[in-house]
Amino acid sequence: MRHAYRAIIVACLMACARALLPSPVSAQVDLSGTWSQAAAPDNTTDPAIGDYTGLPINDAARLRADSWTAEKWAQEEHECEPHPADYTFRSPGGIRIWPEFDPVSQAVVAWHVQVYWMNAQRTIYMDGREAPPPYAAYTWEGFSAGKWDGDKLKVTTIHLKEGWLRRNGVPRSPKATLTEYFIRHGDFLTIVSIVKDPVYLTEPLVRTTHWALNPGYTISPSTCIPRHEFDHPKGWVPHHLPGTNEWLGEFPSTFGIPVEAGRGGAETIYPEYQSKLASLPVPPPPQKKQEPSK
Repeated sequence: MRHAYRAIIVACLMACARALLPSPVSAQVDLSGTWSQAAAPDNTTDPAIGDYTGLPINDAARLRADSWTAEKWAQEEHECEPHPADYTFRSPGGIRIWPEFDPVSQAVVAWHVQVYWMNAQRTIYMDGREAPPPYAAYTWEGFSAGKWDGDKLKVTTIHLKEGWLRRNGVPRSPKATLTEYFIRHGDFLTIVSIVKDPVYLTEPLVRTTHWALNPGYTISPSTCIPRHEFDHPKGWVPHHLPGTNEWLGEFPSTFGIPVEAGRGGAETIYPEYQSKLASLPVPPPPQKKQEPSK
């Protein structure tokens, strides 16, 4: 009888211990592997100066972008900056994804993502841990927490330091939040990103990137050592004063796009804008430079 009670007590203790362990939520889809970029319909990895098309930005973002200059990357403190998490999947190169398992329960407690550019690594926590407090450090990768929504991995990221929505100066504030969906269809992976920024966006910015499984792909080492490249006066800050950026008109004139449409804004991303677009004037094409006579 004593042995029976002992067996019952042991069984109860094992049940309680099992309840305290992280429950192994089975992922309907295995995201692990090495992935190569596929062409995306909204791929803007090398945008023109002044190209804000398709971005629901406000006047504050527009002013920041108009004042931006690529000379920023000539400053040593900016030469080796990685892309922030909300832009990193739009950078050149492939990605590697792999899971981290709890050694006891074998539950996936985190997904790790590595990108080629600067070999940036990001952790998506799946163990339900608390988010960091507001005063915690803001980083390029932020704090990402994931959970399964059917066969889609939903990832919410906060604590992102200030970054950019497009590599031509369109800013994204540290108050922004990033929501992503990792969706796998066989050998193809789609990542949907939704950025909400109360400082620079009037509506959420939704974009997608597409990837193809490439088992033979290896991410090459990516190193960067900042160095002094140009001499500048002490305290120099790369910028354009308002109204002085002569390159803003090059994009609409080169592609025959009305200037207003190229300035972005929520109105321009909806189909109804087509009727207004037809009535807007198109700037003249850029003048061809005359070659010097021989």
